[in-house]
Amino acid sequence: MKRWLSASGVLFIVAIFAATLSVFSQRGGGGGQRGDGAPAAGVGQPGPNQDVSIVNDVPLIPFESVPNFFKINPDMNFGETLGVAVNSKGNIVVVNHPGTATAGPLYGNATTQLWEFDSNGKFLREIGKGVYGLGYAHAVRFDKYDNLWVVDKGTNSIMKFNPAGYVLMNLGRRPEGYEGFEFRRARPADKVAVDALFDGPTDVAWDAQDNIYISDGYINSRIGKMNKNGDWIKSWGSYGTGPSQFRNPHNMQIDKQGNVYVADRGNGRIQVFDPDGNFKKFIWLNVTYDKKRHPTLGNPNPNPPNGTAPWSLCITTNGPTQYLFAIDQEPGRLYKLTLDGKILGMLGESGRGPRQFNWPHGLACPSEDVVFVADMNNWRVQKLVLNPKQAASR
Repeated sequence: MKRWLSASGVLFIVAIFAATLSVFSQRGGGGGQRGDGAPAAGVGQPGPNQDVSIVNDVPLIPFESVPNFFKINPDMNFGETLGVAVNSKGNIVVVNHPGTATAGPLYGNATTQLWEFDSNGKFLREIGKGVYGLGYAHAVRFDKYDNLWVVDKGTNSIMKFNPAGYVLMNLGRRPEGYEGFEFRRARPADKVAVDALFDGPTDVAWDAQDNIYISDGYINSRIGKMNKNGDWIKSWGSYGTGPSQFRNPHNMQIDKQGNVYVADRGNGRIQVFDPDGNFKKFIWLNVTYDKKRHPTLGNPNPNPPNGTAPWSLCITTNGPTQYLFAIDQEPGRLYKLTLDGKILGMLGESGRGPRQFNWPHGLACPSEDVVFVADMNNWRVQKLVLNPKQAASR
């Protein structure tokens, strides 16, 4: 009898353990998942950018990094800065992740501030205090009406603030507290996306008709399109390496003709689509670089690709000609391109100095001569003046 009870107890424990594993796997468990489905830092990521042709003799753009541009006091230190946007008045909004030294949890801490500065870098206000959709914001953009849009990777919400700072619209839905500690995100390759719900969204853009586009993102591998009221129209994309496939569509912009430019970070390329999601072309950041140079974070890639991974994009809106700016993590360069993908010039490198970048995560380009870089892991935003002598003479 004792042996039977003992065996029954073991079987009961095994059954419970198996059931727990089943539930965990259905909830997307597996642990250690990176949003782009890539291996750990420093491990090679073979992909379509591996053997693209190399471009040589791209000119260096003269530039200055404006020192101490943002006027903050010692109680307002920047943490990780993920995004930056500039409105029509020249005011600047920064996504700041300050974290906290006094509350937990240490891992997974909700951390987002939206700080607004005037055109001279003077602090004006914090936007969105206590807004439910702010947990781990990933990007900010201003639309042509100076409404501020915030894309929150952690809460799966995209929020529209009017110029006064009130929320006008929320897209998506924040996972409710009921999920608790058991909540796990699915693997990107396994995820089945649902209309109007997002999973790790990364950026937002608009066309001339005010239709809204969302790059979605770390888990869902697609672009979502809605009308100006937030009503769902369509989506396109899937996980993979082919045309119209993504491994983390990490950033996005739209030109005046309605073409959609997507920084397909995990695949190391920019994809261009028409407004209906039809694939048009690839753009590569394929300028020669020192492949033996040690990255700012992580081990050297034993098989570095010819095309480097775009992390952030910005398209100029003033002037008769639009330019595309793109920035990569390594070798940490900012590129100026024509809209058809020709690289006109480049500047910068990875590092921790005043003219270097350490995981540059967001761009704003109020003109072709001024670019703001959310220099994430250097805990700052840099204002760059390109061709400073030319800019001063204008």
